[in-house]
Amino acid sequence: MADGMQFNIQGLNGVVDKMRTLGPRLQKKGLRKAARAAMNIVRDAAKANAKAIDDPATKEKVFRNLITQESSKQSRREGGVVMRVGVRGGSGSNQHSKDASGNPGGDTRHWRYIELGTEHNPAVPFMRPAFSSNVQAVTDRFVAVLNTEINALLGAR
Repeated sequence: MADGMQFNIQGLNGVVDKMRTLGPRLQKKGLRKAARAAMNIVRDAAKANAKAIDDPATKEKVFRNLITQESSKQSRREGGVVMRVGVRGGSGSNQHSKDASGNPGGDTRHWRYIELGTEHNPAVPFMRPAFSSNVQAVTDRFVAVLNTEINALLGAR
């Protein structure tokens, strides 16, 4: 989501001090792995939520198109690692965008109408609750994986 939620993790002073002893490339490697592992929790929750609302009468399955990916442009702009959970095919206009039927779940660009609702249909959010209900689990996984990665990288030196 373009206006995605952001949060800061406090209390990582020891980990940050260890990270500073690593080069920038190794820092990003550890951050990328920890961020992906943490956001996979959100992806899995979003898949479970989407399965519950997918229409069994159609061949399109939103849950099959949910992915975790690094936003490289935003990562460069922010000066770190930005990981996001999204839907393959994005939310482009169904009339003017390129064909998205080749995705594993089919053409599911209609997902935004489900998530945000329309004037005729109420919103049935499945992406936003996937993150908001898992903030602590995401934070815990990020810290654990980052600490493990940094210790492994420092041990390999």
